[in-house]
Amino acid sequence: MDASIAEDEERGGLGVQVIARTARVLRALEGKPEGLSLGQIAKEVGLARSTVQRIVAALASEDFVVEAQPGRGVRIGPGLARIAASISSDFTPLLHPHLVTLCEEVGETVDLSILSGGSAVFVDQIPGRQRLVALSGIGERFPLHCTANGKAMLACFAKEDAATLIDKSVAEHPSHPLADRARLLKELEAARRKHLAFDLAEHGVGICAVGIAVLDAFGRPVAISIPAPTHRFAEKRQALVDALLVFREKLRAIVGR
Repeated sequence: MDASIAEDEERGGLGVQVIARTARVLRALEGKPEGLSLGQIAKEVGLARSTVQRIVAALASEDFVVEAQPGRGVRIGPGLARIAASISSDFTPLLHPHLVTLCEEVGETVDLSILSGGSAVFVDQIPGRQRLVALSGIGERFPLHCTANGKAMLACFAKEDAATLIDKSVAEHPSHPLADRARLLKELEAARRKHLAFDLAEHGVGICAVGIAVLDAFGRPVAISIPAPTHRFAEKRQALVDALLVFREKLRAIVGR
């Protein structure tokens, strides 16, 4: 083999290794808004601290990581968040008018969310027309294990993968401990069969919700949920369920495999 070709292949191999190591560092920071120190990252990814330091310095130069707190480690930065937002927004403009129509049909708030680490992240929302409605900010992160959209996402995965995501969700949202794992697993089994998931005032007092989710072309879950005050949810539950099941077919046609 020509020496120059061998050198190119060796450099290429090293380049792939660097990319793989960088990806491991970023995954270690996923779902850690409080950040991690270089030592914590090194321990989690199994690399030397000096190697992690070089990778983090390169990521920081691209705004992919930023200082979490003065002298207290790093977290995912806005540069990476902008890339993630551009990916998730591929289907958001396509779905938005359909979400508006669904909101007009049911008269309640309609939320669109995607999976990020162990959280459901809201990427679009159409406020309901009622005087008292359930609203959440775009970009807010919610637990998977006690929300309708989160449970719908979990039901998209095999049992083993769902169990891993449940653990991530609990770790990322310590203010919402898992009350009953066995009951949650039964709910997920039902959600896989019926394509529906419910939050019966588990995440927030006085608010219930129903949710659906499908996998997009890249195998990522996309969820639609309808929250409402508990008293109104009880009255409209069947109508909300029927509307969401019809909408699920539309969602699959737009973003599904």
